[in-house]
Amino acid sequence: MGFPDGSKDLSSEMEVDAFRRLFPLQYFERHLAEAIRPDGRPLGKARDTTVVLGAVASANGSALVKIGSTTMLSAIKMEVMTPSLESPDEGCIAIDFHMPPICSPLVRPGRPAEAAPVVSKQLSDTISGSGIIDLKELSLVTGKAAWMAYLDVYCLDADGALFDAALLSAVAALSHLQIPAVSMNDDGKIVLVSDDDGQKQAQELVNKEKRNLTLRSIPFSLTCILHKNYILVDPTAEEESVMETVVTIALDTSGQLVSLYKPGGPVLAFTPSIQDCVALTRQRVKELKGILEEANSTMQVE
Repeated sequence: MGFPDGSKDLSSEMEVDAFRRLFPLQYFERHLAEAIRPDGRPLGKARDTTVVLGAVASANGSALVKIGSTTMLSAIKMEVMTPSLESPDEGCIAIDFHMPPICSPLVRPGRPAEAAPVVSKQLSDTISGSGIIDLKELSLVTGKAAWMAYLDVYCLDADGALFDAALLSAVAALSHLQIPAVSMNDDGKIVLVSDDDGQKQAQELVNKEKRNLTLRSIPFSLTCILHKNYILVDPTAEEESVMETVVTIALDTSGQLVSLYKPGGPVLAFTPSIQDCVALTRQRVKELKGILEEANSTMQVE
């Protein structure tokens, strides 16, 4: 009987946790009525976001991104390919999204996650549709050789807004990408040129030195939940499971709409709601652009 106050606090905490598990929607709606979320964020505030470039030393470009607990690792590997007959002066980029079992208790070993192909398709469509990369920059010798960029995005922790974090990590990895120096040998084949290659003068250089891609119209996205008259930005996995109407909007840095994705849900997305989501996305794009620029500046200093 020595700790009555502590016992009351513990009992109260257990009651709140039980209510949250048994009546999750009512639990969240009580918070929404106060314009606050269970994690303490206002409805229109995204979670803390960090970008670390060069996370994978063996990759040509890589980035580790965290939005709250949602964590994505992107890595790019470059290989020389023969360009297609339809685009002899263009390279190619292949994008794949992976959700290993470690990212969520909902992902079972041996079974592909349902969200993985959806996010992978969204990434491919958004990156190709935004025009962030001029594929002609990946050409080496017209009709003979070009770069194939393999961009793999790994979800390490799936705590909501997966596409937002995946797109940010992919864009960050592309900003960190260094295209290797290559040359043409006596057999007419493209080979990598190492830093200590003593035969440089005897070879025909194609890329004289490592170089970065020129990124244009960089896309960023924001996922919003529509619930009654409320709009919640950057939802957690729990919020997405309780309130099912999700809208994801991608804009480029010039403010142009790149994509809008709404996979069903009970709430209809009327024009005013979409306009509000677009306005919130514009604010988020400015934030993410600044975060990415700061990460690149830090990388250059190092």
